[in-house]
Amino acid sequence: MSDPIHQRLEELGHVLPSPMSPVATYVPTVITGSLLFVSGQGPVRDGQFLSLGHLGRDLSVEQGYEASKLTALNLLSQANAALEGRLSRITRCVKLFGLVQSTPDFNEQHLVINGASDLIAEVLGDAGAHARAAVGSSDLPFNTSVEIDAVFEILP
Repeated sequence: MSDPIHQRLEELGHVLPSPMSPVATYVPTVITGSLLFVSGQGPVRDGQFLSLGHLGRDLSVEQGYEASKLTALNLLSQANAALEGRLSRITRCVKLFGLVQSTPDFNEQHLVINGASDLIAEVLGDAGAHARAAVGSSDLPFNTSVEIDAVFEILP
């Protein structure tokens, strides 16, 4: 039988990107006990950083929202790799922490990170309800508009 989360992704028309290799000194995921921690991901597809620039100057809230959705797919891609293709081991998204590269006067980070929150909830259903932070940042690596990390509760 196929993994129900993979089925849901397919029904929604989402394709998981290939997981990106670390770009610095860290590992993409850590499992400890019943928690899976996924390191910060960005809006990357096919190894290319997308959605570059600052919200409030270079990008609209709508563009940031879409970048956040792509970033959530990258979080799920890393989780999929860590769980050896068994996303159904995820029982809950515990928390997302979102950084939004933005100008000092931009104050809609929460609307940008809603893209990730909405996608996670859409894919995981009730298990997608999570705690969250959405914070502005003056700069992010590679000039990406967003970076998000995640904590998932998983089955053994």
